[in-house]
Amino acid sequence: MTAPLFESSITSLPLLSKGKVRDIYAVDADKLLIVTTDRLSAFDVILPDPIPKKGEVLQAVANFWFDKLAHIVPNQLTGVDPESVVAENEREQVRGRAVVVKRLKPLPIEAVVRGYVIGSGWKDYQQTGAICGIALPAGLKMAQKLPQPIFTPATKAEVGDHDENVSYEQAAANCDATLAEALKGTGKTGAQLCAEARDAAIRLYEEAAVYAATRGIIIADTKFEFGIDAAGTLHLIDEALTPDSSRFWPADQYAEGSNPPSYDKQYVRDYLETLDWGKVAPGPKLPAEVIARTSAKYIEAYEKLTGKTL
Repeated sequence: MTAPLFESSITSLPLLSKGKVRDIYAVDADKLLIVTTDRLSAFDVILPDPIPKKGEVLQAVANFWFDKLAHIVPNQLTGVDPESVVAENEREQVRGRAVVVKRLKPLPIEAVVRGYVIGSGWKDYQQTGAICGIALPAGLKMAQKLPQPIFTPATKAEVGDHDENVSYEQAAANCDATLAEALKGTGKTGAQLCAEARDAAIRLYEEAAVYAATRGIIIADTKFEFGIDAAGTLHLIDEALTPDSSRFWPADQYAEGSNPPSYDKQYVRDYLETLDWGKVAPGPKLPAEVIARTSAKYIEAYEKLTGKTL
């Protein structure tokens, strides 16, 4: 097995940024190289131990969905082989975990779609009878399926900060302010792009949820990111419907009224909750068993979704 990659060290391309999981390099004026590492963040803190195979799983799952859902909205993929844009001695760092994408201007929002009442949405509902200001029927149970999926946008936080839920109106205003210059001459406004993103996100979620159900997986909620090209055309960017950006539940363990187990880093979060840790950097080291079981959860999610082995 290839050694886990905590961070990439590519010197043949300019490094633009390092996020919680992804390292981004400039290929040229039109393209970027995104390397999905094996880093894991929990409670918005990057933990010191990489999770073997995690980056490969995230990239493989995202590529699977980009291909499957390409008829709904254009995406970031270029089809360029990541190994072709780095030096020969750097190819192992990108193999199976990187992608060459179009340079696009991101919308300043996380496009969150919720199909079930769980997590922060459940807490919000208990207190207000609504999720992010969207009124819902009374008497819903924890983890109950919503009458229809809802769009609950959030701001994009810097590394180490928390995303913050905002109203749709605030999201549209943010898009107007951020995209005004980029949209000059296109005939489009940021508010229009926000509406396009909302509609695309809900359709992406609905189609993905129908497919996942045939594989024994419930997609409880997910978040998408979108960007625009020079013509103002909306594109799906970043990752899509991965265990990091979504809540996947095994359908055979689902029951209303309880929080089902999930195919993601919830196992790590549960472990961290047992520690006397203030949820601030630096994060604690993980026991070997927690690392191994987390890796297995990610791999299982990919294999169950796609029917393939990694």
